[in-house]
Amino acid sequence: MIQATQLKRGMAIKHDGELYRVVEAQHKTPGNLRGMVQSRLRNLRTGAISDHRYRSVDMVERAILDESKMEYLYREGDMFFFMNQETYEQVGLSAEILGDTVNYLIPNIMLMVEFYDGRPVGIELPLTVELKVMETEPSIKGASVSNVGKPARMESGLIVTVPAFISEGEVIRIDTQTGSYIERANR
Repeated sequence: MIQATQLKRGMAIKHDGELYRVVEAQHKTPGNLRGMVQSRLRNLRTGAISDHRYRSVDMVERAILDESKMEYLYREGDMFFFMNQETYEQVGLSAEILGDTVNYLIPNIMLMVEFYDGRPVGIELPLTVELKVMETEPSIKGASVSNVGKPARMESGLIVTVPAFISEGEVIRIDTQTGSYIERANR
């Protein structure tokens, strides 16, 4: 059990007898009221998202998940398939369950697939991923030191704001927690 104020994005919890993933959690302390944690939760069985407000003193049951290192293989419709490199066992997860993490999936990336009671319930992305820029405005010559950004579409479909000197075809490193540009990657 953890205190509601310790809820963090990506955490798996049990709530009302169901397994949920925390999509968002904000600790609020309004002036004349007691502190509370406003959370947005995704049901890992149905994929439905709901909002729940916890008091700061409430205790929340954290779910213990088993993890297995797997390789992302391919997408077929709304299903994403992963393979265990040791046993060659394959599992599929729907886009509804994966949520925004699908924007960071490229074939052959290694990541952790989370299991609860032997059933896959989600993935844990690496802290950074390297994606190729597929579409962006032309780079500006001499814009090596500039805080002006421009939108760029990655190979996975993710839109990221990149510096003006980045051009199509380059590979960049992206933070999977914030979805922001970090640096050019040397692939």
